[in-house]
Amino acid sequence: MILHNFTFVFSKEREIQLYINHPSQFIKQNQQNLLPTWTVSIKSTIIVLQKSNFSLENSNHEIEKEKDFLRERFFRLGCNLVFTLRDSQYQSDLFDPRNGYPLLSRPGNITLNDTALVQDSLGFNVVKQRCSLLIHPQWGTAIYPSTIVTSASSEIIQPMLQNLQNFLIEVRR
Repeated sequence: MILHNFTFVFSKEREIQLYINHPSQFIKQNQQNLLPTWTVSIKSTIIVLQKSNFSLENSNHEIEKEKDFLRERFFRLGCNLVFTLRDSQYQSDLFDPRNGYPLLSRPGNITLNDTALVQDSLGFNVVKQRCSLLIHPQWGTAIYPSTIVTSASSEIIQPMLQNLQNFLIEVRR
């Protein structure tokens, strides 16, 4: 169930969509395996979808460079939001899209699959190739998913996301 949806558009090529959701059944059932040191329950997941300049179904130097750029931009956006939430006393972390482990918390014994989470939470179709690829309704396979989790409710997160737009303008390409 989508609680809130934000879209930031810098240009047609550089769109970011953020969805605040309740945690999926997988996250609820596996929180201890994903984040073993957390002492409170995850209340919200923030799915971050970035539009890529290229379809991500193939792999070459240019596409890998694009993935690196999108991963770095997610880390910048995610760390900004996560540390703002942590400063407000909410446990929060972001998962590395490359390996599925939390960036700031001690990793557990399983990883988070962003593609599976987006498929489950947002209902996007997935194509199975050498890896699973999301199919965005407007962007096709030019989509880079990533995830933030927090003990904060959507009512806490929503104004923080609105304040992120100024930050995001500074990190666009």
